[in-house]
Amino acid sequence: MTDLSTSFMGIPLKNPVIVGASNLCSDLRNLRKMEEAGAAAIVYKTLFEEQIELENYEFSQIIEPYNERHAEMLRIFPGLEHSGAEKHVIELEKAVKALHIPVFASLNAINPETWPQWAQRLAHTGIAGLELNFYHVPIKFEDTSKEIIDTQLRAIEEVKKAVNIPVAVKISPYYTNPLGNMRRMAESGANGMVFFNRFFHTDIDIKDEKHITPYNLSPENDYRLTLRFAGLLYGNLNASLCASRGIYQADEVIKMLLAGADCVQVVSTLYKNGI
Repeated sequence: MTDLSTSFMGIPLKNPVIVGASNLCSDLRNLRKMEEAGAAAIVYKTLFEEQIELENYEFSQIIEPYNERHAEMLRIFPGLEHSGAEKHVIELEKAVKALHIPVFASLNAINPETWPQWAQRLAHTGIAGLELNFYHVPIKFEDTSKEIIDTQLRAIEEVKKAVNIPVAVKISPYYTNPLGNMRRMAESGANGMVFFNRFFHTDIDIKDEKHITPYNLSPENDYRLTLRFAGLLYGNLNASLCASRGIYQADEVIKMLLAGADCVQVVSTLYKNGI
């Protein structure tokens, strides 16, 4: 039998196919099916800072009337410690223990202090590595490209100080110079690059006149930009390369490997064709 083994950030993989982060990866039954189907590794559903902020806000709203009974909080609200972001960490740890393949965590943060704090929390679950999901749509006209990339570089540096596991970054192609920025990210400590992210896109229901968020699956044949960058990055970056976006078929996986990627992530094909 052909040897399909590879590695990502020094982590051995039995083959080059990793399941990328999505809602599918929050259900342990799905994770077991993915492992049985041959997935080499799994990226658990992304923890977004909005979840953390919402949990903190709800907690403060709940406990405010009980400030004098602070020492009794866990007895008054026994389920509070297992909600929101904390529940995410608990479920992630269950997945790590249940599976026999590497499990990666994924984190998307906004505030600088959130990245290292929660990276550390996630690392304590026993994950093989961490993916920093730089999913971010600037909404301020005054934000410059330099400020944005400098913030991301600082996040990488702070996370690397906080954890002792390999760290990858997942980025979009919407940079002035993706190649230059990925090199700077690697120089800041990123052990791997996952390229490219796909943004969620809202739409408008013209009948009900309201915003909607339809499933935003990558279309088939949407892999060519990734393929081009796999070739451009190969041999020019001191980091592992993981190709992502629009990879549906085995032929496309092979193309990415021939171009220089160490492995690939798949998501949309699992939604469309099943696990």
